[in-house]
Formats: sequence, C-alpha cells, structure tokens
Amino acid sequence: MSLYDFVVKTSQGKEKSLADYQGKVLVIVNTASQCGFTPQFKELQELYGKYRGQGLEILGFPCNQFAGQEPGTNEEVQQFCRFNYGVTFPIFAKGDVRGENAQPLFRYLTREKGFQGFDPEHPLAEILTNALKERFPEYLEGNSIKWNFTKFLVDRNGRVVERFESTASMERLEEAIKKCLQA
Repeated sequence: MSLYDFVVKTSQGKEKSLADYQGKVLVIVNTASQCGFTPQFKELQELYGKYRGQGLEILGFPCNQFAGQEPGTNEEVQQFCRFNYGVTFPIFAKGDVRGENAQPLFRYLTREKGFQGFDPEHPLAEILTNALKERFPEYLEGNSIKWNFTKFLVDRNGRVVERFESTASMERLEEAIKKCLQA
C-alpha cells in the first residue's frame, strides 16, 4: 500500500485522490481552530507561500478528538482558517485521526512513523504531557496521534520521511522540507 492509494474527503464532501499529489513534497497535518497550537496555521501558511513554487503542498485535516477543539462545521473551519490565518492550502473534511474510526490515511501515517516523544525544549511540552497523563492517559500509548498539529513529511516518492509532534519547532520542519525539495 502506498500513500497515493488513499482517497480523502474534501470539505465539500467530494473524494480527492492523494495520487493527485505525486511528485510533490507533502506536509500532512491534523488541525484544530481552538487549540493552543492553532497559531501554527500562520507558520504553515508562511511555509506554503515560501515553498509551494518548489513543489510543497500542505494538507490540513481538521479533527475534534482532542478536547473538542474543532467543534465547527467544515464550512466554519474553512472560514476560520482563511479569515484568521489567510490559509490557502487545502483543508479537508473533518474526521478522526486516532482510534477505531480514524481515517485510513492517519492509520497508515502512524504505522509509517511512530511517536518519538514531544520536543522537551518547547514551552508547552511538559504542560501537554501532564494534561494527557491526567485527562487522556490512553492517548500516550502506542504510535497514534497524541494531539492537534501532528505533522507528517512525505517526500516526492510518497515515502513518509519524518513525523513532527505539535511541539516540534517550525525551523526543524522547514529544514526537513528543504532537504526533501532538494532531493
């Protein structure tokens, strides 16, 4: 099975094949509009603007599984992202990214690149870890998505090359994107 075998739903409910992105470097990210990490939309949009011409695509997948931080409809999510952060990269239909109802794409991504821990240098890493231990201890088990804004970097051949947790620096992500674009 390849990344390009997956079909996802657009925010309008239409099917979109990931095969349409062959030859592109992808950042696939689960998002939420009411999260402490929501300002990452701005940084992701900046990366998209900077590298889209070189073959970068960012694909956002809203999810309401993490403390109800994405309660809006697909249309509300689209409006929020455009209005507040000027997002022009695709934001797909809302769906689950972990558990038995997880979108097949996210099951695949987490099998390809497991959880390696939160960046201990990030100021929210300890807070996030403690909140998960207290409120959602089962989220810390296994390789599933732990929180909003987990990012997967995919090279031009459809290979998942790296996973970046919510707490990973955008500088680290940008350096990895540049390597993939130059490969």
